[in-house]
Amino acid sequence: MINEADLSGLSPAERRQLARSLAALDYPHPLQEISLTRGRRLGILFSIVACTVLVGWILVLVFTVHRSFHSHYWRMAWVGFDIALLIGFAATGWAFWRGRQVVIAFLLVTGALLCCDAWFDVILDLGTSGQWVSIASAVVVELPIAFGMFAAARRLIRLSALVALGGSGSMEGFPPLWRIPLVGDGARANTAANR
Repeated sequence: MINEADLSGLSPAERRQLARSLAALDYPHPLQEISLTRGRRLGILFSIVACTVLVGWILVLVFTVHRSFHSHYWRMAWVGFDIALLIGFAATGWAFWRGRQVVIAFLLVTGALLCCDAWFDVILDLGTSGQWVSIASAVVVELPIAFGMFAAARRLIRLSALVALGGSGSMEGFPPLWRIPLVGDGARANTAANR
């Protein structure tokens, strides 16, 4: 049995290696549990569908957005924004498919882009004949997808923190994100644990 004196005798690199070895024993593939595997598959499928729909929508914009707006580059702005959104969905799908931690960042960025898209669609269509279509699109499509992406990112962050902090494998009783210290911030970790 290893005691605290034995652990303090190890170098920081040796302690990190020991922690990785112990984590591999307790959590050999934490992102492969059944519910997460199903979630990854849904994430991949959803990303494929979103990319397909966005490619169609970008083509519609290329051929239908009027050139008579005040901005000379109006069409380029909207098509460029939707291409960025397409890249966000594609990157999210790739990261789900490969099971990479970067999926958290892609979920957050793509969700933020969806919120921006909803905002600009609604604001720029106020007072026009397309106002209600833009509001419906924001309320029914863009914002729910964005908040779903934010919720998925939150869950993955919590799971990553659980594994990094050596949790029991269950999210039940695990503290909320705002109480979890940054990994490697030992002084703050002890303070947060005592609160």
